[in-house]
Amino acid sequence: MKPNGLDPTVSSENHSVKGSDKMSLHSDSGSSSVESDVKLLRKVTLLNAVTVIVGSIVGSGIFISPVGVLVNSGSAGSSVLIWAACGAMSLVGALCYAELGTTLSASGGDFTYIRTAFGSLPGFLYLWVTMMVAFPSQQAIIALTFANYVSLPFYLEPECPPSIELRSLLAAVCLVTLTIINGFSVRMATRVQDVFTLGKMLALILIIVMGIIELTKGTTTSFQNSFDTVPGLEVSASGIAQAIYAGLFAYGGWSNLNFLTEELQNPNRNMPLAIIIAVPVVTTVYVLANISYLAAMSPQELLISPAVALTFGEKVLGAAAVIMPVSVALSTFGAVNGMLMASSRLSFVGARSESLPQVLGMIHVGQETPLAALAFMCFMSLMYLFAADIGQLLNYFNFVFWTGVGVSITGMLFLRWRRPDLERPLKVPWILPVIFVLVCIFLVVFGTIGQPMDTLIGLCISLTGVPVYFFGVYWTSKPKWLLGLIDAATVAIQRTLLLAPEHTSKSD
Repeated sequence: MKPNGLDPTVSSENHSVKGSDKMSLHSDSGSSSVESDVKLLRKVTLLNAVTVIVGSIVGSGIFISPVGVLVNSGSAGSSVLIWAACGAMSLVGALCYAELGTTLSASGGDFTYIRTAFGSLPGFLYLWVTMMVAFPSQQAIIALTFANYVSLPFYLEPECPPSIELRSLLAAVCLVTLTIINGFSVRMATRVQDVFTLGKMLALILIIVMGIIELTKGTTTSFQNSFDTVPGLEVSASGIAQAIYAGLFAYGGWSNLNFLTEELQNPNRNMPLAIIIAVPVVTTVYVLANISYLAAMSPQELLISPAVALTFGEKVLGAAAVIMPVSVALSTFGAVNGMLMASSRLSFVGARSESLPQVLGMIHVGQETPLAALAFMCFMSLMYLFAADIGQLLNYFNFVFWTGVGVSITGMLFLRWRRPDLERPLKVPWILPVIFVLVCIFLVVFGTIGQPMDTLIGLCISLTGVPVYFFGVYWTSKPKWLLGLIDAATVAIQRTLLLAPEHTSKSD
């Protein structure tokens, strides 16, 4: 979607940019030439990388409802084993992505990998459905969860919950605030991620410590004959499959660092190292948190709890139980921040590859952030706050995530055969990607069998990207009047937001 003859100018009055290459920046009062080197900088450290992964994985799920795994696995012991197994499978997938991220060092995650391996159209379809629906709807849902739990301490009566209007307003404040922070500074955004990830991990550590205390008191009822089926539940192959599906969904987010590859310092070292640190840490915390829940509650109590961490807090912390809704709020705020960082980079890379309007691939000349992409993703998320049932909408695209992951890792195997000459700083044993592709096939097939109509609707929405692709990307001989309109709109946005195309010196 690259317009012809784009004028790469922005207003530069009273604005200076450091750099090594010359770029003309025109203002209405005249023109001047300044030294500029406009690009995304490598400001994401190893610690930031770890917190991006941990913060993206740990959202509200582990605090609110581990019920899905327990109810489908049938017993307390089986549920704990499934949490551990899902963590191990997530580590396998994340290591495959470490190879992808160090081999194809551009940002953009799955879009970059699918496009490189299989071409422009498959890459665009993933980009279309993820950027237009999956990411913004998920961001809206998590922001609404933040709004609900940040207001909960002020609405102590169950019959008087926070109003929909208040929750929507607080969710919008969350999204706009994080967009401003991310637009102002990558460093500030990563520090927010560090702080809120630390906060949610401390809350989980508190749960674990209190669970250990309960166990030392001898409250081990849940673990006596722990593999016996809980009364009222049944064990079946399909139930175990659903438990695995629910567990792996709770680990979702381990691939978000791959959207920021170009901003990661020393990615060949820090990407695999961050994964090796983050995923086992989350797995350990998830397993111990579930053990703690079961130490304080019987499986029957856990099954009927609408929010497990809140029930845990009421039983164990007493008057200090208010910590739990605050912890969920901290957790979801950090999750929205990590998702906004990832989704904006997806839009940025999509525009840079000429699959989206070029203005989304431009950078603020002072702050060196993808401001237009951030603003767009914020706008899309705000629109989903008004959707009647965004939870149902998100269900349509559960298969998109696993299809995208499966296709990306299949692409990794394909590139090993087709492009053996590519430099691969990290190369995982071939059995790992094969295993994970089979896991992805299982999840897609199982999800389709379990929810065929949702999958069909999601597939149909995904295919709406085909005519958009042919109009916006494939059709390169657009009439001059249309290109002129695109150019005028692009330059207007550039001047308003102080944007410039990515521009680096040859030495970079």
